[in-house]
Amino acid sequence: MHRNLANRTLPVRLATLLLAGVALTTPAAVSPAFALSELQGAPQPVPTEQQPAAGDQKATPPVAEEPDEEEKLPLEIPMPDPLINKSATATKEDAPEAEEPEPTGPVEVLTDISKIPAPVARMRELIVEAAASGDIERLRSLLGKGPNQTQVTGVTGDEDPVSILKSLSGDQEGVEILAILLDVLSTGFVLVDKGTPQEAYVWPYFAEKKLSTLTAPEKVDLFRLVTAGDFADMEEFGSYNFYRVGIMPDGKWKFFIAGD
Repeated sequence: MHRNLANRTLPVRLATLLLAGVALTTPAAVSPAFALSELQGAPQPVPTEQQPAAGDQKATPPVAEEPDEEEKLPLEIPMPDPLINKSATATKEDAPEAEEPEPTGPVEVLTDISKIPAPVARMRELIVEAAASGDIERLRSLLGKGPNQTQVTGVTGDEDPVSILKSLSGDQEGVEILAILLDVLSTGFVLVDKGTPQEAYVWPYFAEKKLSTLTAPEKVDLFRLVTAGDFADMEEFGSYNFYRVGIMPDGKWKFFIAGD
């Protein structure tokens, strides 16, 4: 009975061994093998773009898609040139200080004839004598001729200065203009442009003073020459604009004019 059991189990054991050998030599087909990178969770390589074929002469670059209107970036608009000069808006510290004009001193009104040059005093005396005579022709020799001729209002060329003065007078003989000449020379006077070729003694002193600075007595002097209406016009004009006389230091009668 023991022999028979051994004979029966031998074929089974041989079959078991044969099946075990097949399992060891045959690759597993149930689940695929994983790479080490997959097991560690590393990122997979990005596939490269498809290269152009070797026969193509030039690969066509990919066309970029236009962004939507909402995604477009705003255009950079150039700023306009400044409308205000930078120097005009500079700060007080940066801008140079403007030079203030030198203050003009008060006008020195002269009244003493004895303190002026003798040629000036002599010409004034001659003019006064001619005007007081009532004969306007006596001014002719004092007015001079050519380049030395006295500048007279209304004379622009070769006109006769005496005839022009007569035409300016309210009467035909020129008496009014002679009276004006006397009144002008009876006021105070000033020295202008001292030390220059234009240096001259000028009557009346109102011609060199601001009307707003005149004192009450000085206004009385002025109203001996002009009316209140004339004075109002002068204030609107901005300065004295009636007749004036100028005599140079050498005694030449420089001008007898009206205006500014």
